[in-house]
Amino acid sequence: MAGTVRTATNHWEGDLFNGSGQVTLESSGIGTFDVNWPSRAEEANGKTSPEELIAAAHSSCFNMAFSNGLAKAGTPPTTLDTTAAVTFVPGTGITEIALKVVGSVPGMTAEDFQAAAEDAKANCPVSQALKAVPISLEASLAE
Repeated sequence: MAGTVRTATNHWEGDLFNGSGQVTLESSGIGTFDVNWPSRAEEANGKTSPEELIAAAHSSCFNMAFSNGLAKAGTPPTTLDTTAAVTFVPGTGITEIALKVVGSVPGMTAEDFQAAAEDAKANCPVSQALKAVPISLEASLAE
């Protein structure tokens, strides 16, 4: 099976503290969102941040992996509601990602639910990517 590639772009103007940018979700075409330093390091004020985008990706991926694992075990979920909280500390970086899931899974014990959630956390592709994935870079100056 061939892999899929999803893309997003960002256009930035100015320096870190006074500048701003727009991130566009190119693959889906569902929108362009404003981003700036205050939205990252202080209050969101209607703008997104890299950490919020990571949280969205992680919570989505986790739920996909978790629902698949539960279904394969013969206990498909009715619902899974997951929050990913990504902590960013200016000058340090991302220091923590906390996943919180509440699920409705008929016939499953709390212990089995916890074990399946741990497996999904360890094995969802975003969790794995956040551990260490090679990052390639191509850089060039505008003409």
